[in-house]
Amino acid sequence: MANGTHAAQGGRGWIGVLALVTLVAIGTGGALGAYLLSSVEKAVDLKKRDEQDKAAKVLTYTGELSLRSVGSVVTNLAGSGEAWVRLESSVVFRTGSLPNPDVTLAEIRADVVAYLRTVSMAQIEGASGLQHLREDLGERVALRTGGLVREFIVEALVVQ
Repeated sequence: MANGTHAAQGGRGWIGVLALVTLVAIGTGGALGAYLLSSVEKAVDLKKRDEQDKAAKVLTYTGELSLRSVGSVVTNLAGSGEAWVRLESSVVFRTGSLPNPDVTLAEIRADVVAYLRTVSMAQIEGASGLQHLREDLGERVALRTGGLVREFIVEALVVQ
């Protein structure tokens, strides 16, 4: 009988040891998970700060200048009813210099459409064509606003 009692106590001992090891494993896993989570969050925050610093360094306009989107302009090109162009652009101007920026942007958009309808596909092909288009539109915007717009930025140009 003593032998049977000893075996039962030995089985309880193993169960107790197994329960203790399980609790230690759960505690260790939870602590490791919390540590890894905090280190990943720190790494993500650091990466976001680095990207924001890089983005801030790229900006050449600060302080009193505003950047406003002119919007998308879609029209056909001169000489071809099949060739269409889509232009997305923005303008940079001194904050408060334009009396009504929304009206000015609508006028600029209308000027861009009118100009693009006079341009042929050959005139905007290649890097030099894009540069000439950008310069011509910049001059038109400067004339429209009396020089209040500092820069006309071509963001995207799609011809199909």
